[in-house]
Amino acid sequence: MTAAPILEVTNIEVIYKKTIQVLRGLSLAVPKGEIVALLGSNGAGKSTTLKAVSNLLSLENGAVSAGSIRFAGTDVSTLRPHELVRSGLFHVMEGRRIFEDLTVDENLVAATYARTGSAAARFDLVYEYFPNLHTRRGVRAGYLSGGEQQMLAIGRALVAEPQLILLDEPSLGLSPKLVEEIFTIIARINAEQRVSMLLVEQNAAIAFAVANYGYIMESGRIVIDGPVERLTRDQDVREFYLGLGGEGGARSYRDIKHYKRRKRWLS
Repeated sequence: MTAAPILEVTNIEVIYKKTIQVLRGLSLAVPKGEIVALLGSNGAGKSTTLKAVSNLLSLENGAVSAGSIRFAGTDVSTLRPHELVRSGLFHVMEGRRIFEDLTVDENLVAATYARTGSAAARFDLVYEYFPNLHTRRGVRAGYLSGGEQQMLAIGRALVAEPQLILLDEPSLGLSPKLVEEIFTIIARINAEQRVSMLLVEQNAAIAFAVANYGYIMESGRIVIDGPVERLTRDQDVREFYLGLGGEGGARSYRDIKHYKRRKRWLS
């Protein structure tokens, strides 16, 4: 990593209901102006990591029990979620979380409460990146397609003029064509607006296509990280996260058991 970090997560532990440990000594960083991918299997703790950063764990009876999280030099534990948004951190949660009974325009207006000044120019910016939304600006969000709803969720983040966007599974439930379209726009927003991003994604190939750096989680901890160029050359990453098997085609049950043994060195 070359740029100074806008987000620093250092050795955090997260516990739910005072008994269930989900994250174990997790550390990562997001440099200013870059996209960092956070990958891993279901249940690895990816979404929990994002909720820890955006200070939302208390809503689910969870808490950071050790370690520290600093955004733009400030400890996030000193700021409530809405204060974090106003300071430049926006969390686009899994499942879109838009206001389905409000129109596209009204959803964007709702995001202006994270701002202190005029948002008119930001609306124009959203519609420039997502022209489909402009044509449907008077339509209730619940009637939008899944892809349009995801565009709206990202558009609301843009209205807030963020320094860092946390993106949780933006490809979830979308067709390959829509996934490619949305990730192309994500890359444009990063390049043109210099917005840093921490991207949680099951589709490792599409995440690596836009990210500069990657972390891979297993069982609540980071097991491997590095520049995307290096990770895509790593044989284990290629085989178990990118689905690019080695010679010989399909793997047998014996290969799967061998994979489980090999993963022990990652834990």
